Amino acid sequence: MNNPCPPKVLISEVGPRDGLQSVKAVMPTAAKLRWISALAAAGLKEIEVGSFVPPKLLPQMGDIHDVVSHALTIPGLHVAVLAPNLRGSERAFEAGVHKVTLPVSVTNEHSMANIRKTTAQMIDEVREIVALRNARFPGVQIEAGVSVAFGCTIAGAVGDDETMRMCVAMAECGVDEVGLSDTSGYANPAQVRRLFRRLQSELGGKAGGAHFHNTRGQGLANVVAALEAGVTTIDASQAGLGGCPYAPGATGNIVTEDLAFLLEAMGFDTGIDIDALIAARAILAEALPGEALYGHVQDAGLPKGFRYADGRTPSAPKPEGCLLGAAQ
Repeated sequence: MNNPCPPKVLISEVGPRDGLQSVKAVMPTAAKLRWISALAAAGLKEIEVGSFVPPKLLPQMGDIHDVVSHALTIPGLHVAVLAPNLRGSERAFEAGVHKVTLPVSVTNEHSMANIRKTTAQMIDEVREIVALRNARFPGVQIEAGVSVAFGCTIAGAVGDDETMRMCVAMAECGVDEVGLSDTSGYANPAQVRRLFRRLQSELGGKAGGAHFHNTRGQGLANVVAALEAGVTTIDASQAGLGGCPYAPGATGNIVTEDLAFLLEAMGFDTGIDIDALIAARAILAEALPGEALYGHVQDAGLPKGFRYADGRTPSAPKPEGCLLGAAQ
């Protein structure tokens, strides 16, 4: 018999930011707004809608204020963005977002390529960003997304101690949570399980979620390992869009549709309607003609007799009393 209130996992959709940042064709603003609305309607409770970076560096994000303004009108949606520095963070705070993710690299090589600062300079920057938030915008959540936590295409292997030093430094700066990102697709399940258990042991309540790329096909295997380590927030991108422009060879994120199916099939409640999520792909296909869209569930469909973790069939409404908010 299905548990009426099964354990919850929050899927944080990063397609509008991480997905689009590597797409050369600029997605029209109207299409972005329709896409974000469709993702939210499918049950996604947190969406990283873009990044606060100079438009001349990333034209894809030139409409970030319009996108954030729209996202903030969607009831129940936790609106997240990325900001690489103090100025971008201040703009994000002023725009009224709920969460700002700061990309902080473990290696100097990736940090210089990605944000043109050494790791030591970025630690100082994060400290200033937290101070600004505390002084003027106390309601905004700050996450440190620790990039190349499992390995770096530029620098090579990254040791656990090296990653944990940066994670501890971020916690000491005063961020609310610290997540681990497999920016270059180096991670394997044993490493994921080991690092997340250590993160939780050393950071306690500040230990955050997982961000995996599928560069070497290990994305969903790494998700299972993260779940075994107690992770309850997983980033994903619709249709597997994405990849870091400053991590040579890095391909897209894990596919949101496939992740939602995996989690629900394993008994974790995501709050997502998978059919509605698949339908949202049509907006991408129309707005980004010729762009490769990945995934398997949209082609194979849900299995015969499939039930969501809470016992629903695909056509049934979600029962009351078990609504998914931010995963605890």
